[in-house]
Amino acid sequence: MAAKNLSELIEQWLLEFEEAGSYELSRVTYTKEGKERYLRVFVDKLEGGGYGRMGTEDCVKLSRYLSARLDEEDPIKDAYFLEVSSPGLDRPLISEKDFQRFKGELIEISLYKAMDGRKFHTGRLIAYTEGNITIAGDDGKERVFNYKDAAKVNLAVTF
Repeated sequence: MAAKNLSELIEQWLLEFEEAGSYELSRVTYTKEGKERYLRVFVDKLEGGGYGRMGTEDCVKLSRYLSARLDEEDPIKDAYFLEVSSPGLDRPLISEKDFQRFKGELIEISLYKAMDGRKFHTGRLIAYTEGNITIAGDDGKERVFNYKDAAKVNLAVTF
């Protein structure tokens, strides 16, 4: 099954979960590492109109639920390991919804090709429109990057 279809299927199952509305799918990956295959499901917890902290209990509960649904529907014919987790502090920003949600946050952009002599840029997310990411750097300068030029875009982890 294609990753996109698998992602859509898991997103639908989360809507049907007994605590529907409590969780939101961030992304799904299905990869082969060595001889093993891994289905990784990254989920956000929703609380009080915002995003809460995804705990171990949440991951266990969702893992059991998704495991049963996957066994029942059997969309993947190969043997694989299921992993359910939070997107993490340095979560990737992938969808337009991610960019809207984290507007104003500090992000890191890694580019395929250098821009202004660098492949790595950090700044506050100002906007995301029509595939363009606008950030304000530490120097106060606004920079615009096309999402297609980015190898990855993540929330920056600060301590």
